[in-house]
Amino acid sequence: MNLINQLQQTFGFDSFRKGQQQTISKVLAGKSACAIFPTGSGKSLCYQLPALQLSGITLVVSPLLSLMKDQLDFLIKHNIAAARLDSSLERNEYNRVLEQARTNQLKVLMISVERFKNERFRNQLQRMKISLLVIDEAHCISEWGHNFRPDYLKLPLYKEQFNIPQILLLTATATKQVILDMQKKFSIDADDVVVTGFYRKNLFLQMSPCSYENRKSNVLKRIQEDVNAPTIIYVTLQKTAFVVSNFLNENGIKCHHFHAGMKTEEKELIQNQFMQGQISCIVATIAFGMGVDKSDVRRVFHFDLPKSIENYSQEIGRSGRDGENALCEILANSDSLNIQENFVYGDTPEKSAIRQLLDQIQNTYEPYWEIKVLSLSNETNIRVLPLKTLLVYLEMAGVITPQFTYFEEYSFKNIDNTQDIINRFQGERKQFISALFENCIVKQKYTYVDIQAISNDYQTDRNRIIVALEYFDEKGILELQAKQAVERFSIVNKKFNCKDLANTMFDKFNQKEIIEINRIHAMLNFFSADTCLSVQLAGYFDEQLDIIKCGHCSHCTSGKADFSRKNNLLALDELNFRELTHEFIERIQDDFSVNNLTKFLCGISTPIFRKYKTRQLDNFARLEHYPYAQVRSWVIHSIK
Repeated sequence: MNLINQLQQTFGFDSFRKGQQQTISKVLAGKSACAIFPTGSGKSLCYQLPALQLSGITLVVSPLLSLMKDQLDFLIKHNIAAARLDSSLERNEYNRVLEQARTNQLKVLMISVERFKNERFRNQLQRMKISLLVIDEAHCISEWGHNFRPDYLKLPLYKEQFNIPQILLLTATATKQVILDMQKKFSIDADDVVVTGFYRKNLFLQMSPCSYENRKSNVLKRIQEDVNAPTIIYVTLQKTAFVVSNFLNENGIKCHHFHAGMKTEEKELIQNQFMQGQISCIVATIAFGMGVDKSDVRRVFHFDLPKSIENYSQEIGRSGRDGENALCEILANSDSLNIQENFVYGDTPEKSAIRQLLDQIQNTYEPYWEIKVLSLSNETNIRVLPLKTLLVYLEMAGVITPQFTYFEEYSFKNIDNTQDIINRFQGERKQFISALFENCIVKQKYTYVDIQAISNDYQTDRNRIIVALEYFDEKGILELQAKQAVERFSIVNKKFNCKDLANTMFDKFNQKEIIEINRIHAMLNFFSADTCLSVQLAGYFDEQLDIIKCGHCSHCTSGKADFSRKNNLLALDELNFRELTHEFIERIQDDFSVNNLTKFLCGISTPIFRKYKTRQLDNFARLEHYPYAQVRSWVIHSIK
């Protein structure tokens, strides 16, 4: 069956969109490729159609559950054998999906990148036939990108470890530098990169900066112009999503808030209601929208400034996918700029914390180093994401190499008669299973597997024990659960100079901080520039338009926007330093630092704040509307 026939018969589309057939042909020719299309331009079809023709499974890595769910619904609707593996699945459903994958009954399997570190999943993956690895939101692999995720850096290694022959990268937002970075990491030829452009002539880009005090009333007026028009309002903070949603509901607009801190079931319900038109308005953080393929979104409002030009491009790209006109309006101004900056500053660890981690590696007696990420985060006071980034930096510096992740604790619900299970086997296998159950610890509800004791008693390796437990779980003999993920690294080099390496790592974070802060200011400059917004946006992604003015942006219709600060904050020198800080300083004592105090005043959480419960103090986030750098300078000056 040729591609056009399959497109029509399976998906019901009459023709390919720009770039789709070119990308699909490369994949079916056995090449690794990269597709860079605007949001809503049909990137997913570039793996969905080839998946039907490839002999094995197409394994899709997605960064969000919502993205997986939307794509999975589409595949199932078109009778394509597809499934996802995630923590929300019940045990029986999880095992059923694994069985379908092992027996090649699936054409598409969707997972998160973290799933590769799961010891149980890695054992199962060895038994699957994978034809193609698809990486959605592939820009996450680049440190130069706007949404760098350190776990993505491991994907080229996973491709080799599991002998996956081809790779397909998909993203909507990649600058020239990011494209080159992706090519290099996955060895993709320049001829196999398909870029279709970013210009959307049906989107009206409107800049309407206003103060925070007027923002809620302004967004209400916009929505009242057509209360039924599908609308997304983007905010930065979870609490803002709740506040704005409540305000709109109180004023007769049926809407719902949405953010990453909500339960999976609740998020899926809200997403489904929006997709089906039961809710016309969503007030959301950036957790909403990625992969949501609703064609008739008529308005996207930014209540706060976006994180970057890339984020802005992605978020407005969720409107007008049906080709009809849509409004994309910024209602924020630079009053909220410090909120975006504070997110960046909050992720920069202190040099002393980096030194503490390096000391731990250097003083480890074994040739390997084992960590629990959350425990190490609390111990060093480095937030989880920058901690993962630091581990990747140390890997790139030749200090450590990741080996694997295993679970420290395996357990199963108590079984009345383990002898019945043992008697199902003969000879050496019976002896092994007997040793397994003899070295389990029975507690009130669960039986805990002592893997080290079994290994010592029976002289067998860990993998055989895990495989046996997985087998019993698959057959329904016991209900297995695994907890306490431990990451093991080989220590490649202990002879580093701790002080020098800590300085080097700290400098890397500072450079990253500068890049991110510059990205925020580049966004503000873009919004307030005296140039056509559409032409500027295309140029940022290296697309040169043959027009000077688009005619469908606020610059073309009414001129340059003014995003200057309009808040009336007291000067920091007029504030009472002791009154704002003495409770925090007394409570945190030996762990006090200038950065910790600054983060406390600016409302930036760190792991150590949980230990001391400092968020409960009255003055937490008291200076959240001030720029972090100014608060830090004021703190340094005041404690002298």
